[in-house]
Amino acid sequence: MERPTPYFEINESKLQRDFDKLTTSLKENWSNYRIGYSFKTNSLPWLVRFYQKQGVSAEVVSQDEYSLARYMEFRDDEIIYNGPYKSRQSFRDVVLAGGIVNMDSQFELDWLTELSKEYPEKTLNVGIRVNFNLEAMCPGETTMGEESGRFGYSYEDGTFAKILEQVRAIPNVRVNGIHLHSSSKSRSVAIFKSIADMACRLKREFQLCLDYVDIGGGYCGGLKGRPEFPDYFPVVAEVLSEEFKPEETTLVVEPGISLLSSATTFTTSIIDVRDIRGSRYLISDGSRFNIDATMIKNSYLYHTELQSGKERKIMENQTITGYTCMECDRLFEMKDLPELFVGDRIVYENVGGYTLSLNPLFIQYFPDVYVNRGEETVKVREKWTPKEYVQNCVWERK
Repeated sequence: MERPTPYFEINESKLQRDFDKLTTSLKENWSNYRIGYSFKTNSLPWLVRFYQKQGVSAEVVSQDEYSLARYMEFRDDEIIYNGPYKSRQSFRDVVLAGGIVNMDSQFELDWLTELSKEYPEKTLNVGIRVNFNLEAMCPGETTMGEESGRFGYSYEDGTFAKILEQVRAIPNVRVNGIHLHSSSKSRSVAIFKSIADMACRLKREFQLCLDYVDIGGGYCGGLKGRPEFPDYFPVVAEVLSEEFKPEETTLVVEPGISLLSSATTFTTSIIDVRDIRGSRYLISDGSRFNIDATMIKNSYLYHTELQSGKERKIMENQTITGYTCMECDRLFEMKDLPELFVGDRIVYENVGGYTLSLNPLFIQYFPDVYVNRGEETVKVREKWTPKEYVQNCVWERK
């Protein structure tokens, strides 16, 4: 019996394959490593537990993500805490427990100063996120382009040097790491080579003695002709070894999309076919909001599952749309391909990263999520109903 659509499906063997590819490449090139699973990319509890059982840390960027990590039984020393939106108490808890905290805001300096006074006998370790001009090193490859990124302390304008000096001036605080994640369009090996180059430059210039170098995430994965984990880490290790040694410094990586996307699909059905002023529109029970909430994609990887026994003519153009009442909810056009009918299915591929965490509660609630284990398929999240939607709400009943 076919499952009702729409639904996400995760292939567990593909998840394991890509995780093993990551760990093998790290072991072969920089044996002292730590993997932080990016909660923001997809915090589905089943996925979190899947990676947690394999020894990853929780990479979180907010109080809510931190709380989820703790609820999922990560200890504070298993947390990698990034971003400008930390809470004071969670910042304190992770620092005191010896987890990784990468500072990214002025108020964190105030919190650190408070902690130092409260625990004068304790050495407190923190990392600092560095903002640097990656575009100058890899022209045309970064997300920001000529504009500056908005995270971390700027190396070029001296802010990093200033915050480093201020942290070093706190009596019992030590800067034990740097965080250099930067977004790119290309996800090329050159991006990560440049990040490693920057880590070496900072160590030389500021005489840093670091327990870890955090190069963040943003790797490519699962796409033919694009870099994979075995392409990145030999280059990163070669550059880092100019200034660092694996026995002294941990390489921290924070993968998300590269671990998830190729293992996840989103299955939808055509629910209506309509012709309007010479255009053929196919209405589906999935939406662009399910797999492209930020509206930035212009193409999708997909395949169709067509019902048998139907005579199909070749259509010059068919526009695939979603179920919402928004005209922008148009996914793609099928040109010179067989005609689709109500009941035919479109399966979108490589949709594991960000799609579930960015799904809105707009017109239709969260869909089912399944995990394919080969011989069996398990539902790991039930489609939301009004019961889930109204939880924790207050309203006047009739």
